[in-house]
Amino acid sequence: MKLSIYPFAILFLLFASCSGDDDVFDPRIQNPGNGNGACSFGGDWLIPRSNVFDGGPGCDGIPSLDNARFADQLSINFLTENSLLLAADDGLGKVKLYPHNILDWHEIINDEVDNQALAIVYCPLTGTGIGWDRTFGGETTSFGVSGLLYNTNIIPYDRKTGSNWSQQRMECVNGERAGETPATTNLVEVRWKDVSELFPNATVVSEQTGLSRNYTAYPYGDYRTNDNSIIFPIDTPDDRLPNKERVMGVIIDGEAKAYRFGSFSPNGWSLINDTFAGRELLVVGSQNPETMAVFDRELPDGTLLDLRLIDTDNTEFLTDQEGNVWDIFGRHLRGPRFGQRLNTPTAMMGYWFSWGTFYPGLEVFGE
Repeated sequence: MKLSIYPFAILFLLFASCSGDDDVFDPRIQNPGNGNGACSFGGDWLIPRSNVFDGGPGCDGIPSLDNARFADQLSINFLTENSLLLAADDGLGKVKLYPHNILDWHEIINDEVDNQALAIVYCPLTGTGIGWDRTFGGETTSFGVSGLLYNTNIIPYDRKTGSNWSQQRMECVNGERAGETPATTNLVEVRWKDVSELFPNATVVSEQTGLSRNYTAYPYGDYRTNDNSIIFPIDTPDDRLPNKERVMGVIIDGEAKAYRFGSFSPNGWSLINDTFAGRELLVVGSQNPETMAVFDRELPDGTLLDLRLIDTDNTEFLTDQEGNVWDIFGRHLRGPRFGQRLNTPTAMMGYWFSWGTFYPGLEVFGE
């Protein structure tokens, strides 16, 4: 499949090459701001520095949200039925929702989730969103948007050390913490039309951010649906699937495997028992509602669970041969395994092209 970079981005790429720098202007930002954060770009990189592009807005030119306000669902009027949101488990019976409409403009939300300092890290250009623990070595930091991109994917920086992290590589790639990996929390991606059924009591990040942004508008034109539009260069194009197809990538020990919505029921939930990287996995998904999640079937004591769907309750989601009941986040609700939860390998939704370039040759389930 032929890829194209937006024409006005090409002009700035040419200008950058003439100036002897690999910085490029990023056409995706309408109001880039002053970029006055405390980033540091020097020193050694674990990725080729020549493949790290400056998006243009500067450090913190895209402002993270550090004091997000939440509202009940009835108060939200800036989302449409097909708007995507990221759901986080905020403790038993509580869920927080982070709309793409907000994240498209801010990319990072530093928050407290289930008594954990968590950064919601989202890249609009790769469609990937995940939670990162903000505590390292006993010290809590926050993450900001560095303005840099690798394989057209966000490079957040931590404000404690100024180190730069690759989101989809899941690793610090430059700075004092180079080589470290963040502890991750998987988020469940869901459409707004399905929220009231799946998460009836969830609260939602409000559009009252204190910043002047049009959260009803998508700032990147037809980027979400145009397979030929990739704004910045990528290392390894992979044309096995459409570039902008949303797939779930599961990452174990530096390897990834992709799962497609087409592998699941067109209406209602279905299950896939799979083996990947030596682990027994359960992948649960549906085309309607358009959602996927993944769990380890094997518990720390070696018990291999035979997990089955509970069809009558969206809170009580899975059961097993022991009579345990689990929710969609893997939290134990009732049964003999009190206090335990299902382990979840690192996973997130994202555009196919990004999985293909970060994990060349990755397996696609069913292909």
